[in-house]
Amino acid sequence: MKRSTRYMEAKAKVEADKAYTADEALAIVKELKATKFDETVELHMKLGIDVKKADQNLRGTISLPHGIGKSVKVIAFARGDKAAAAKAAGADEVGDDDLAKKIEGGWTDFDIAIAAPDMMRVVGKLGRVLGPQGKMPSPKSGTVTEDVGTAVAEFKAGKIEFRADASGNVHVPVGKRSFDVQKLKENLEAFVNHIRSVKPSAAKGKYIQKVVLSTTMGPGIRLAVE
Repeated sequence: MKRSTRYMEAKAKVEADKAYTADEALAIVKELKATKFDETVELHMKLGIDVKKADQNLRGTISLPHGIGKSVKVIAFARGDKAAAAKAAGADEVGDDDLAKKIEGGWTDFDIAIAAPDMMRVVGKLGRVLGPQGKMPSPKSGTVTEDVGTAVAEFKAGKIEFRADASGNVHVPVGKRSFDVQKLKENLEAFVNHIRSVKPSAAKGKYIQKVVLSTTMGPGIRLAVE
């Protein structure tokens, strides 16, 4: 794949075999030539887990100290008072069977789906659509809850969901390039520390194997994380 001149110039600033401190990596991010949009700063972690085993299938949520600087589209499956609470909290779409039918028809223009427990009979049939996209509501990630209104408000405010992929990798946004370095560093460290705290007890060997920081259009910068 042919890379842009901007990408190659950026890559030249990064030593392939070096593991950088957070301060060094973020200094490089700030030095990169700006794009026409405010790039997302992303964190990629390779973990020593076997996601085929249920007790190592890592998934959860976290509210980063400074949010992620992104407008998040949140939908909610709810009825009655819970539906009213979801709307009041800023949900972009609220419904039950009608919302499920819309998704079955191919609409997936949202980031997070939240469901009241009594809606799982409706949501359950959407697994083949939402599962591969990582958008299926789950009690483990806090997206199946009795308190739908609070969940909507938290995700709209920047709470993020994470899950390990089939290779044990976790990818999350930790802010925007326009954030100051201290805010990016605090978000980054908060996420890494959270991942440490939720290490599956069944995981063997080195847990955090590799951590890479990048911007949407930039090269990966390896971080020195134990």
